[in-house]
Parts: sequence; structure tokens; C-alpha cells
Amino acid sequence: MLLERDRSLLFVVDVQERLLPAMHDGAGCVAAIGRLLEGARILDVPVMASEQYPRGLGPTVPAVRERLGEAPVFEKITFSCARDATIREAVLAAGRRTLVLCGIEAHVCVLQTALDFAAEGLRVAVVEDAVASRRPESRARALARLAGAGVEVVNVEMVLFEWLERAGTDAFRAVSRLVR
Repeated sequence: MLLERDRSLLFVVDVQERLLPAMHDGAGCVAAIGRLLEGARILDVPVMASEQYPRGLGPTVPAVRERLGEAPVFEKITFSCARDATIREAVLAAGRRTLVLCGIEAHVCVLQTALDFAAEGLRVAVVEDAVASRRPESRARALARLAGAGVEVVNVEMVLFEWLERAGTDAFRAVSRLVR
């Protein structure tokens, strides 16, 4: 089943100043998240984000924070966003049945969030080129585990073009520029 923009919520997990420098290909991850956020803005897909213990790990990196605009950013101390009551309630209250996840770390907070929200009955897709971990093998293990658990593993272009549905529109022209 294809991802539908009117059923999707994009959630950015913990892309923070003191965490990002330790990530393998953190810059590539941030660039991919930027494309997702811009595509979500163009296509009116709602966005939320989290920050893991921001007093210790710092705020969301500026390159992501700027693209979040007015999207809510939730502080948390649980690894899984679903285990924080405020975040869980906000995600479920959004009324979107598909949760598209990106962020860091793939094998900790992203994985736990994905598995918990899938257990809640949401359709969950993790964007493989928009997640990172300190070690590439941790990211790879997380993506394999998620796929084995029934979480969809997709990439930025899949998400954007499935949300678009068709070519020949102003939205198509704007979004297609993001992936060139």
C-alpha cells in the first residue's frame, strides 16, 4: 500500500546539537530530513519532532529546526516517543494513521518509537536515508529488525513521490526539485 499524504504524519526524532556530530553520515541524514520537511510543507503533511533530554543533548540542530517552522517539538526522557504520554497523545490525536519517522539514533529512539507506535495500530514507515546511528552496523541492524517486525522501510524519494501521487502539478515541480 502506498503512503498517502492525507493519512500521514512526519515525525522527526532527536536530531540534536550534541548528538548529531557522533552520527555516521550525520550530514547526509540532516540533508535527507530537510528534503522530507520541505516536501511535507509543500504537500501540507503535518510534522512533529522530539528532543531527548535537551538540557544535556542540546536543542534540535538549526538546519532542521528552521525547517520545522511552527511544528510542535516535544521534550522527552523516554527513548520511545510513544512511551512519553504527551507525545503519544499528540500523535494519536492528530488522527493520521500513518507515521513516517526519521531522525537519530536509528537503533535506539527511532526503533523503539517505530515498534511502539506499530503496536498501537499505526502504520509506521521509517525513512532509511533519513536515519542515522553512531555506527553503520547499528543502523543496518535497526532497519533489518524494523522490516522483520512489519515496519515499512522506505527512502525519501519513495515518501515524496507517493505523497505526490501525480506529475504535472505545481507541487510536483516543487517536490521534484528537492530530489535532483
